[in-house]
Amino acid sequence: MRRIRANAIAILTVAWILGTFYYLWQDSKPQSAAASSSSSAAAQTRRGHGQKAAVPGRLEVLQVTQPPRSEQNQNQNQQLGSFDEKSYLSAKQLKPGDDPYREHAFNLQESDRLGGERAIRDTRHYCAALNYDADLPSTSIIITFHNEARSTLLRTIKVLMRSPPSLIQEIILIDDFSSDEDCQLLAQIPKVRCLRNGRRELIRSRVRGANSASASILTFLDSHCEVNADWLQPMIQRVKEDHTRVVSPIIDVISLDNFAYLAASADLRGFDWSLHFKWEQIPIEQKMARSDPTQPITPVIAGGIFVMDKSWFNHLGQYDTHMDIWGGENFLSFRVWMCGGSLEILPCSRVGHVFRKRHPYDFPEGNALTYINTRRAAEVWMDEYKQYYYSARPSAQGKAFGVPEQEAVSSVLKQGGLCLETRGTDGLGLAECRSIGGSRPPSQRWELIEPLIRQQDLCLAISAFTAGSKVKMEPCSTKEPRQKWKPKGPALQHMVSGLCLDSQTPTGPLVISQCRPQMASQSWEPQIIT
Repeated sequence: MRRIRANAIAILTVAWILGTFYYLWQDSKPQSAAASSSSSAAAQTRRGHGQKAAVPGRLEVLQVTQPPRSEQNQNQNQQLGSFDEKSYLSAKQLKPGDDPYREHAFNLQESDRLGGERAIRDTRHYCAALNYDADLPSTSIIITFHNEARSTLLRTIKVLMRSPPSLIQEIILIDDFSSDEDCQLLAQIPKVRCLRNGRRELIRSRVRGANSASASILTFLDSHCEVNADWLQPMIQRVKEDHTRVVSPIIDVISLDNFAYLAASADLRGFDWSLHFKWEQIPIEQKMARSDPTQPITPVIAGGIFVMDKSWFNHLGQYDTHMDIWGGENFLSFRVWMCGGSLEILPCSRVGHVFRKRHPYDFPEGNALTYINTRRAAEVWMDEYKQYYYSARPSAQGKAFGVPEQEAVSSVLKQGGLCLETRGTDGLGLAECRSIGGSRPPSQRWELIEPLIRQQDLCLAISAFTAGSKVKMEPCSTKEPRQKWKPKGPALQHMVSGLCLDSQTPTGPLVISQCRPQMASQSWEPQIIT
């Protein structure tokens, strides 16, 4: 009897452990109508050439999915306008005997076989009951590329087929000095605009796209993506509710070998002290505490695919254009949190991405894995904590990283239809935004380099630390507490007093007062001058 009781306890213990692991796993388990074939498809994909570790630990189920043709494809001809997709794709085909991986670092032959559109499985979970506002604002989608494969680039642009037409105001293609004219051909597609760089610009291409965008919401995509069902609505909804949010989808994996679309788990993303961006699994205790699997995940996003408010992007100073190649986007995460915003990954938004093991082209400054970006981020944003960076990466000492502060960006500070300008030696006020010979007058040009708001050698300063104190201009000093400002939503907050810059009335003097960012007199929109 004692042996039977012991065996029963052991069986119940094992069943409880297995049940617990199944509960934790099912939160991220892909839902598939063909569940019975999942294991065989997973095994087949794992046996695919080179599928070892494109993104280690991120794949839930390795399964090739081919659901029925979607309804969006039925009106494809109408959405593409006069663009001849068949001619575009057939004009540049892989020659017999050529290495399909050589030019793009993925299997070009398999990508071309899929063509410009294919059906992919909906990899979201628990999202069907969510509703979004009917009056969501539209977005400008910005895609930069350099010598991208035609089939992968076209599938990225086919975001048009998988998004509500009212939400896409335009698609801006930034051709970063490619060796062909693909961009101009793609501009035949309705809503697609093409901008071509006269030389390689790398991360500065995204800044150019953002500056030319006409929508109030910016959406950045890499050039080898495929968006999934209802990918855009949840991200725009979150930004609409709070313009300081920067939101990203869960990034599914597209196999570089057979282009299978693979569901990725809802990972955390972050840095270690070496500032190396990496993927992390959500700890078990956090996963168990998540009562709603559709809740956003924080704290870091992957910088290539995200949605944010354009005015907030400008307020943050856009990208640090001294950073190149990889990482300049990722370190936008630093700035968002430190300037009062937030970062979110949305489980109900999914975008597939081809993760390559190497870059298919060279960079102007050599290998991508340099210390330029990480050391620059440490010097600009980490203050006294940068000692931990140098402890983790001692070889970064002495490496070039550009000037020690973020590049000065000339802006105008707009409030409604008026611009902040200086008057005389220390006077300030709002005036009509002017242009002299196509450029802003010096009295309306500002450089926003935290914590200073400067105009040449003079900086914005408060006269006292109490509410109602006037704001004036005086010689700049980073050690002067009266000159230290930071963004707080659309407002500009004095860091020491905690009060905000307030115009009171368009004709009155500028003062500091209790922060109420919803007030028009405290809402400032930096607009980059290019």
